[in-house]
Amino acid sequence: MLSPPPEPSPPPPVRGGPGRPTRSIDYGLAEAAIEAVKAALPYVYVGPPLIRVGPAGDVHVDVPLMYHDYALDRVHYDPYARAPSPKGRPVRAWGVEVREEEVRRVMEEVLREARVVDAVEYREPEDAWAVPLAWRHVIIAHVKVTYDASQLVPDYGLTGEVRRNVL
Repeated sequence: MLSPPPEPSPPPPVRGGPGRPTRSIDYGLAEAAIEAVKAALPYVYVGPPLIRVGPAGDVHVDVPLMYHDYALDRVHYDPYARAPSPKGRPVRAWGVEVREEEVRRVMEEVLREARVVDAVEYREPEDAWAVPLAWRHVIIAHVKVTYDASQLVPDYGLTGEVRRNVL
């Protein structure tokens, strides 16, 4: 007599999936996350500009902010204004020449003028704080910090994109 096939094992759960209780927020850790980014900001540097030319001749430029060879976030660059664009406003430009050296020079000056905003967002899926960086009166990037404020959280997808474009 044949035995029945074994029952398949249940699939592994998804981190943070349904049924996970909402954590109580420790607001002291939010302040610690802000301080962590303030301490790291002098060591953040401008990565290689990612200049993309579309099939219609449009140009899009993102500039990664790097820390210990990991990308933290991308800053959208406005080739018309020759300045960063506010977070959430990527610019597609036509009829302008974009030179990597100029983008890097402008963004290095912007980074020297950047400041940490004394506020955070909480990103529940990642269980991390997002601390905004501002230039003049606009937010240009977010730096993610672990919930306990002990580590910066890189943007691993952007880090991979930078590494693919540099090598």
